[in-house]
Amino acid sequence: MADVLTSEQRSRCMAAIKGKDTKPEMIVRKYLFSRGLRFRVQVRKLPGTPDIVLPKYKTVIVVNGCFWHGHEACKYFRLPKSNVDFWQTKITRNIERDAETEAELMRLGWKVIRIWECEIKAVTGRRDRLKNLYNSIVDPDLYSEENTEQVIAAEPETSYGKNQL
Repeated sequence: MADVLTSEQRSRCMAAIKGKDTKPEMIVRKYLFSRGLRFRVQVRKLPGTPDIVLPKYKTVIVVNGCFWHGHEACKYFRLPKSNVDFWQTKITRNIERDAETEAELMRLGWKVIRIWECEIKAVTGRRDRLKNLYNSIVDPDLYSEENTEQVIAAEPETSYGKNQL
């Protein structure tokens, strides 16, 4: 049987969740920095205050938590069983706001890359996802879904952060 939290416990848990400098965001930032990319974080002058902004490449990276942004068909996204209407409304509005923000950023000429928590949570798929991210930033013409394997194979290994992936 699953553990059931009291409303006070759930409130305390939800209040402790950070909105910036999250673990997935820090993983992406450390990787990009180790590859020589320099960026700004939480730029308030841009719509939606993107997590990572690379002005040189006119690119923003948004790192989304699967639960908070309603990542469909993801094992990390499941609506709570209590207060369902509240959570459904909240997550639906987050999804709508994400779409509006992305459209506005693109209208302003920014390339928007979305990273989902589940893509980098497990170490097994993290390396490939981060390499694809890097390639799509520095050489968007070369990078495409069809030749991802060739691009990754030609890339030298680089360590980053305390733990290598």
